[in-house]
Amino acid sequence: MTGSARVGARASVGAGTGSVGARASVARAAVRPGPPAPPGGPGGPPTAPSGKDKSKAAKRRRRTNILTAAAAVLVIMLGAGVVGGTYFFDDVALPPPVTEDQSNVILDSKGTVLAKLGEANRTVVPEEKINKVVEHAVAAAEDKNFYSHHGIDMKGIVRAAWNNFTGGATQGASTITQQYARHAADLKAISINRKLREAVIARKLESQYNKDQIMGMYLNYVDFGEGRYGIEAAAQGYFGKSVTTAAGQKNAITPYEAAVIASIIKQPYPTDAHAGYDPNYNLTDAKARWEYTMKNMLDMGWVTQDVYNKRVYPKVKPRNSDACKTCAENKPVGMIIRHVKAELLAMNISQSEIDQGGLTIQTTIDPDVQKAAEEAGSRNSADSPMHGRPKSYQAAVIGIDPKTGRVLGYYGGDNSSGTDYGGYLNGTGTEIIGGQSPGSTMKIYTLAAGLKEGVSFDSVWDGTLKRKNGTEISNAGADPGKICKGKVKYCDLETATIKSYNFPFYWITDTIGVPKVLEAAKAAGIRHIYTDVKKGFPNGEQVDLAKTDASTWSSAGYFDREVGFGQYRVVPLEHAEGVATIVNQGVHHAAHFIKTVKRVDPDNGKSSVIGQEKTDGNRVFGEAEMSNLSAVMKEIVDVDKRDLRNGREGIAKSGTWEYKEGSGDCWFVGGIPQLAATVWVGGATNKVELKEAGGGDMFGAGTPSRIWKMFIDSVTKALDMKQEDFPARQKTGDPAKFGNGEKPPEVPASDCAFAVIGLGCDTGQNNGQDNGQNNGNGNNNGNNNGNGNGNGGTDTGNTDPGTTILPTAGTQTDGT
Repeated sequence: MTGSARVGARASVGAGTGSVGARASVARAAVRPGPPAPPGGPGGPPTAPSGKDKSKAAKRRRRTNILTAAAAVLVIMLGAGVVGGTYFFDDVALPPPVTEDQSNVILDSKGTVLAKLGEANRTVVPEEKINKVVEHAVAAAEDKNFYSHHGIDMKGIVRAAWNNFTGGATQGASTITQQYARHAADLKAISINRKLREAVIARKLESQYNKDQIMGMYLNYVDFGEGRYGIEAAAQGYFGKSVTTAAGQKNAITPYEAAVIASIIKQPYPTDAHAGYDPNYNLTDAKARWEYTMKNMLDMGWVTQDVYNKRVYPKVKPRNSDACKTCAENKPVGMIIRHVKAELLAMNISQSEIDQGGLTIQTTIDPDVQKAAEEAGSRNSADSPMHGRPKSYQAAVIGIDPKTGRVLGYYGGDNSSGTDYGGYLNGTGTEIIGGQSPGSTMKIYTLAAGLKEGVSFDSVWDGTLKRKNGTEISNAGADPGKICKGKVKYCDLETATIKSYNFPFYWITDTIGVPKVLEAAKAAGIRHIYTDVKKGFPNGEQVDLAKTDASTWSSAGYFDREVGFGQYRVVPLEHAEGVATIVNQGVHHAAHFIKTVKRVDPDNGKSSVIGQEKTDGNRVFGEAEMSNLSAVMKEIVDVDKRDLRNGREGIAKSGTWEYKEGSGDCWFVGGIPQLAATVWVGGATNKVELKEAGGGDMFGAGTPSRIWKMFIDSVTKALDMKQEDFPARQKTGDPAKFGNGEKPPEVPASDCAFAVIGLGCDTGQNNGQDNGQNNGNGNNNGNNNGNGNGNGGTDTGNTDPGTTILPTAGTQTDGT
C-alpha cells in the first residue's frame, strides 16, 4: 500500500465518456488520453462505445459492477449504514480534474541549481516517456495483476465487510487503481465507506482511462520516501538517474534499481511498528521486499530468467541528513529567492501557478560574482574587511551589470530567512520594509539633475552662507579655514564633489528645486524613499516616487533641501540600480534577478518560455554630462586610494550619515564599465555607532571602500574581464549661470606659477591633494587625520528590531 502522506490532491482525473459521461481529459497529470488497447491486452479494457456492448469484455465489466454493488448491499446488510448498492455506485462521482504539485527549480546563470521550492519535491513526467521497466517493477511490487483486472480487489472489499461485521481490524490493501482513486478523491480514513467509494471510483477510472494512463497518474503522485514524490524525484534521489532515459541507453534505470524504488512504496517512512522499506533506514527489510518484487517481475515475464539470476542489490545514494529542502536555505544566496518570488509575480505569473510548481527559473546570478560578494561582505569570510567586526555590524554588497541590469551578485546577509539588508524585502517578497540614509552617495543624483540644468563643475559656491532657516551647513567637521584650501567663499563644485563638502549640494537643490533632484533619482532607479519621523509615521513615511510627483515631494513634512546630500533613507538595491545607471553613462536598465522562466508541459514533455527578462535600456541622462561626472568620480577613487588591480579605471563616490556622536551608515559606490558595485555598512537589526578596528569613526572611505575594492578585484580576476575605460571627458554647463560664491581675488601674474605658460592660477580646483579629504555628509571620510565630526545632529529615531529601518530624527540636518 502507499504511505499515508497525501500530496496536494492534484490528480488529473475527470468526467469522461463510455458508461459514465463525456470523455475526460487528463489535466496536466503527465498522461494523455489515448486509444484503448485491444481487449485483454496490457492496455486494459476498451472504452465502451455508444449503445450496449455485447462483447465478452463488456459483460465482464458489467458483472464486476454488479459485484461491486452487491458488495455494497452486503455491507448494508451487515450494518455499515450506507445507502443502497446500485444507487451507491451511481451516486459516487468521479473527482474533477486536478494537477499534481511540483517543485520549482531555481538556477544560477550557469545552470547550477540554487534552490528547489515547493512543498513537494516532484517533477511530473509524461507516462509515455517513463521507462517501462519502472512501470513493471511498480506493478510487481504493488499489484502484479494490474494489467489484467478491472481496477478493484473484490476480496479486499468482502474482507473489509466481514471484519466490520465481526469487529476485526479494517483493511487497507488495494490495487494500484484503488490507491490512486483514494488519492484523487482525498479518501484518507481506512473505513468500510471509504473502501466502497474507493472501489467505485476505481471502476469509473478504469472505464475512462487505459492502464498506461492510470499507471502514469499513479507514478507521478505516489510518495517514495525522503520527501520525494513521484517516480522522477525518486529515481533522481536514490540513483541520480532519470526515468525518462530509455532502456539500453547510458544511465538508464536498471530492473534492479527499479525494483528498489518500487519496493519502497509499501511503507516509505519508519514508524514505531516497522522501520519501513527505505534502504537508507532499513536495508534488511528493504532487501527482502526487493526479492519479493524481483520474483514477481520474473513470474510476470517482465525480466528474463538470466536477468533474475544475475541480480545484485544496487548501491543506493546515501541520505544526506544535513541536506536542506532548498540548497540555498540558511545561506547568503538564499536571500535571492525572495527577490525571485517578487519578480515572478511582477511577470504576471500568479501565486497559484507558482504553488503548482513545475517552473525552471534561470537567474542572473553569476556564481563567481556571488562568491566574490559574499567573501567581501560577510564577517564569516576570513578575508573580508568585516571579519572580526562586532556582530552588531552588517554589510551589503550588490553587483549589477550596468549594460543589462542583471544582478550578478547579491549579499544581503548570512541568514536567508532574516533581514534582507540589500533590498529590505520581506520574507514573502511582497513588501519593502526599510532603507538606509545614503549620505553623500546621494550627490550623484543631485549632480545628474544639476548637470542636466546646466550647472558646471567650474561654478563656485560660498561655504560660509547659512541655510534659509539661519543654521549652518555642516561640512563634515572640516576646518572652515581649510575648506577648499582656504577658498571657502569661492569653492568650485569639482573640488567640493571630490572633498564631499555639503554646502554646494544644499544650494544646488535650493536653486533647481527638490523635485528635480528626486526626479533624477527616480530616473536612475530609486523608487522608494523615506521621510523623517512625523506624526502617524514613527519610522518615517515611505514615499513611492513612481506613484507621487512634485506636489507631494514639495509638501510640508516630506523633503527639504537636505535630500541633495543624502538625509532621507533609500533602499540599497534601488540605490545600486541608480549607481549602475551612472556607471552606464546615463542609460538606465531595471535591476532584475530573473533571466528566463520555463514550464514543461507534463502532457508532452516540451518546455516553453513563459517569462523572461527585459534588457532594453533607456537614456535618462545626457552622454556629455555623464562623461563629465565620471571624470570627477574617477578622481575620488584616486583620492581615497582605492585604485583597482592592474590599473583598471573606476569611478566612485563615498558617503556617511551620522548616528549619535559617530557614523551610522557608511557607503562606497561606483564601479567599472562592466560592473556597478554598491557597498553599505551599518547596524545589524538596530543602528550602532560604527568604528574602525583601530577605534576611530568609520567612514565611507574606510571599511566600505575596502570591501568595494576587494569585490571588484575578485570579480575582474575570476571572470578575466578585459580592461575598459570610461568615455573621454566633455565639460558641460555654464560657470556663470549657477553658483553663489564670491568672485576670486585677482592674483598678480608674477605670483602665478603657471602664468608664463598661459595655464592660469589655481582657483580651487586642486582635485584631491587637500589634507582632510571629506567624502561623507556631516563627517570626515577618514582621510582627515582625525579632524573630527561635523554637526550632523543626533539621530534618535525609533528602532524597529529586525528590520534596521531607523529613520533620521527630525532634528537631523547634515550628516556624513
